[in-house]
Amino acid sequence: MANTDPDVRVRFCPSPTGNPHVGMVRTALFNWAYARHTGGKLVFRIEDTDSARDSEESYHQLLDAMSWLGLDWDEGPEVGGPHAPYRQSQRMDIYADVAERLHEAGHAYHCYCSTEELDARREAARAAGKPSGYDGHCRDLSEDQVAVYKLEKREPILRFRMPDRTISFDDLVRGTLTFEPENVPDYGIVRANGAPLYTLVNPVDDALMGITHVLRGEDLLSSTPRQIALYEALAEIGVGAGTTPHFGHLPYVMGEGNKKLSKRDPQASLNMYREAGFIREGLLNYLSLLGWSLTDDRDLFDMDELVAAFDIAKVNSNPARFDLKKCEAINAEHVRRLAPEDFVKRLVPFLQAPGLLPAEPSAEQLDLLAKVAPLTQERMVVLSEIVNMAGFLFVAPEDFTVDPADAAKALTADARPVLEASVKALEELEDFTPEPIQAALREALVDGLGIKPKFAFTPLRVAVTGRRVSPPLFESMELLGRPETLRRLRSALDALPAA
Repeated sequence: MANTDPDVRVRFCPSPTGNPHVGMVRTALFNWAYARHTGGKLVFRIEDTDSARDSEESYHQLLDAMSWLGLDWDEGPEVGGPHAPYRQSQRMDIYADVAERLHEAGHAYHCYCSTEELDARREAARAAGKPSGYDGHCRDLSEDQVAVYKLEKREPILRFRMPDRTISFDDLVRGTLTFEPENVPDYGIVRANGAPLYTLVNPVDDALMGITHVLRGEDLLSSTPRQIALYEALAEIGVGAGTTPHFGHLPYVMGEGNKKLSKRDPQASLNMYREAGFIREGLLNYLSLLGWSLTDDRDLFDMDELVAAFDIAKVNSNPARFDLKKCEAINAEHVRRLAPEDFVKRLVPFLQAPGLLPAEPSAEQLDLLAKVAPLTQERMVVLSEIVNMAGFLFVAPEDFTVDPADAAKALTADARPVLEASVKALEELEDFTPEPIQAALREALVDGLGIKPKFAFTPLRVAVTGRRVSPPLFESMELLGRPETLRRLRSALDALPAA
């Protein structure tokens, strides 16, 4: 494996708020691919310090999503590791201790400013054309000033003291970036109620867990100089190994109207793609193309090829647009690549959802699915299409229905001679397999009635499968069997409008 570096340690640390989204998956994928490419470790960490927004349901959805995607982790929930626990809500004592040590060492100070005071000073700074970040009001309070604030019963936050110098770093995606001190003001790391903020807990965990590379979204770029300063302060007080990770900020994923794809956008929901029948191979292949490519002229590849070729330096810094049609096309290609047995196994839940298969399908039902699968695999974009493509084979006779729109177009009064001749031909057929079925129907309809195949077979298809689009007609009749095929043809005859 090229560029092997077993010392590489990357992390994926989502918040358990709401349903997993494709932007999150892209971040997880790139971290996973980098860890696997280098032979390093992927640490899966849960950022759940916001009790008002976090939920156990979302936590379990995250675990389920990562497992479904096949993005395995080396340390984290359900796996364990030397730096457990991996849920930030279970590490509060660690953060409290580190915050106190930062305060004692002079790297942080208590800030007593009220929200109203902060807003007023920010507005004044904007009016004067100056940076509107925190102005350092409480940086060097005298004992008397602190005493006054305490008498007023103000509850302070803990604010990190940024160094008064330029901070530069080499971004793995964007090159050298520089931030001047006036644009990176002091910032809060602990709320007035003692709850630690993201700005503290993630760098602390990175330091303690030995994270070497932080690959994350572009939206977090502005926080990087603040975190670099905090890593340096943590090294001074002996927290962690004393090194600062390398950063790589992944490009935005854009949605409809060229706007940044938000987790609130319907097309961002991972669950939506799973329920629609996208398979993980297709979805991951497409998501890897949002900012990266295997080669300039190749979009289709598997995860082994991704891992072998993945290079964070090849990630494009320009925003990537989520194109649903391209995602569907790539998914369709991966559906066609599935081994027959695997394809059948993955179809089962989609037939169970509408009740076409029971929770425990019988051997006969699975055998029928295995026979219809080759007739549908090449035609399928997402697995949920099996319901419309082949549901007619699994529905009980009394529950079979014909699509009204298709019936209105194909099962008109003109279809009567077609259906009557078809019933007669199939009743007399000894060998009910595709080739004899086709020969008998062609003789009865095309030769006997002089009807073109398109007009002859469309009414048959709708009568037998319920739709104008279905797997091959003659194979479908064989799978249905002669009795059910004839029953449906006679039922369609009975339902035809009068001439």
